[in-house]
Amino acid sequence: MTQAAKNVLGKTDLVELIAAQSGATKTDAHNALNLVLEGITNALANGDDVNITGFGKFKVAHREERQGRNPSTGEPLTIKASNQVSFSVGAGLKQSVNK
Repeated sequence: MTQAAKNVLGKTDLVELIAAQSGATKTDAHNALNLVLEGITNALANGDDVNITGFGKFKVAHREERQGRNPSTGEPLTIKASNQVSFSVGAGLKQSVNK
């Protein structure tokens, strides 16, 4: 079963949406969006979770170093430890996309 192509909103689209709905200038909307994204990024970088009630929760999970295989050659390799950002959908967002 195939689906029709979906629209993808980029940062510029979000800025225009914020400006149109709030009456702010595009510059002010751009600055506000950047501040929100910067706040989320900084909180996650500091190891904090970010919970936006009704929208969702961002959190960082640590992945330990592990052994893997190169898919092309089959040779074993070590995958470095890293942090992975995850997002859990909030009830309000889930309800909005399932109307």
